[in-house]
Amino acid sequence: MPPLSDQPISPLDGRYRAATSALSSHLSEAGLNRARVRVEVAWLVALTDAGVAGTAPLGADERAALLGLPDAFGDAEVAELAGLEAVTRHDVKAVEYLVRARLDALGLGRLAELVHFACTSEDINNLAVAITVRDALHEVWLPAFDLVVSRLRGLAERWADAPMLARTHGQPATPTTMGKELAVFVHRLARLRAQVLAVEITGKANGASGDFAAHVVAAPEIDWQGLARGFVEGLGLSWNPLTTQIESHDWQVELYGRLTHVDGVLHNLCTDVWLYIAEGYLKQVPQAGATGSSTMPHKVNPIRFENAEANLELADGVLGTLARTLVTSRWQRDLTDSTTQRNIGVGIGHALVALDNIARGLDEIDLDRQRLLDDLDANQEVLGEAVQTVVRAEVVAGRSTHENPYELVKELTRGRRVDAATMRAFVEGLGLERAAAERLAALTPAGYTGLAERLVDHVR
Repeated sequence: MPPLSDQPISPLDGRYRAATSALSSHLSEAGLNRARVRVEVAWLVALTDAGVAGTAPLGADERAALLGLPDAFGDAEVAELAGLEAVTRHDVKAVEYLVRARLDALGLGRLAELVHFACTSEDINNLAVAITVRDALHEVWLPAFDLVVSRLRGLAERWADAPMLARTHGQPATPTTMGKELAVFVHRLARLRAQVLAVEITGKANGASGDFAAHVVAAPEIDWQGLARGFVEGLGLSWNPLTTQIESHDWQVELYGRLTHVDGVLHNLCTDVWLYIAEGYLKQVPQAGATGSSTMPHKVNPIRFENAEANLELADGVLGTLARTLVTSRWQRDLTDSTTQRNIGVGIGHALVALDNIARGLDEIDLDRQRLLDDLDANQEVLGEAVQTVVRAEVVAGRSTHENPYELVKELTRGRRVDAATMRAFVEGLGLERAAAERLAALTPAGYTGLAERLVDHVR
């Protein structure tokens, strides 16, 4: 049997590669190393700007060349780092040596000892992880999420006026519209989107135990807190002034918690759409050449939503583990966060696969309006709520003397199917004044949707 050792073991890098490939620039090992290079050179520039060890600010050309190193980071650098790490047995030290080698090529060898100056590995790693997660969130996850919400919003608007029997506890209930029900998900997701983007991504650059100890000994004249703050904020992050050796990771705990909340709402959307398809309210548009079942040719299975469900569960399993693990670090440092954070891309990757499937699935469904109307016509008893509520209002207004209208209607409708003729006869027998009687006589389940259509305006 020939070996298959070069094949991916994760579907994220195999079967689902098309949906997740954009994450590679950020949340792969190579993406992390490129971010580490970015942090190392930015720290070097910050040190020279501050005049540490008698240095002077770099000239414009030198600065541009140094800050341009991350942009030139590619396959050659990945291979070079692999060789360096094979010797150093330390990933961050390998990055330091790569940057030092580039200084020689740029004619900046005089600054070699300022590379990684007074830094512990976590000074570089916490900032690199923050940059990669932030950029992956904004450049990859957010567009995929927004596409789903956009398509969902479009369906909500299109079907805003489509009356539908509601199901509370799985039982026939007061009618709504399909558009309004989808708009509920749009509203929930829009609110959560704002919460995800509101997470303050923090970083630190304060040395081995978080106290600037080596910094102060080497250059006591420098305002190290001010320098560190400017450096961290210059990377587009918020400065965390008080840490142990590691940045506390609380922003990650918050972010992954909010992403799992988003995933939970998306999971709810998938199960609801799946049930609407099963009920026949939504129909799937067959795709040319596609096979629904290997044995039953008639079937068009809701695989997009089933696939999304499973990947959302996998995403939440990983992201939930990250949140639980990263909140704790023994004393001033342990290494559990290092291997854990290497799986950030796995969690977000599965979420991306789900978003891709949901977007495609929403493009492949249509509404069977006649099926909705038939179901409404077959459940006339849902008008019982309207009848008893109108009678109550008439009693309060002194225009009716019926006692306990709720019990009156319950006797007619509870646990029973009531046809339109029976409901009309019941309403006529109530002896209501003309205006109320006419309102109820004209009412049908399809017309009993209140403000549902107008409520969709909240997400337009």
